[in-house]
Amino acid sequence: MPELTRRTALTATAALAAASVAAPRASAEEHHHGAPEAFDEVYEGRRIQGRPGGHHGYAVTVDGRELHVMRNADGSWISVVSHYDPVPTPRAAARAAVDELQGAQLLPFPAN
Repeated sequence: MPELTRRTALTATAALAAASVAAPRASAEEHHHGAPEAFDEVYEGRRIQGRPGGHHGYAVTVDGRELHVMRNADGSWISVVSHYDPVPTPRAAARAAVDELQGAQLLPFPAN
């Protein structure tokens, strides 16, 4: 069995620390199966709703208009409005979209 060196121990510790930081954190709004719960709320004067289903496994609307959302491999979520700013949940994606829209209406997005 190889001898444990200081370098090996430090490398293993750094790898474990990096893995714990990079691991997606479970949200309070996720079921025990990892699927986000449905939501329906008014945020900044806009009605946002979300439920399981839709094109990418979860459907989100802002004022009744579909907001395309997608779950990344690391468990974070993005939307067509805030594509480069991943968030932990579809609810957070809907809120980020409302913030980004700054009162503008969500326009239809032609899905391929």
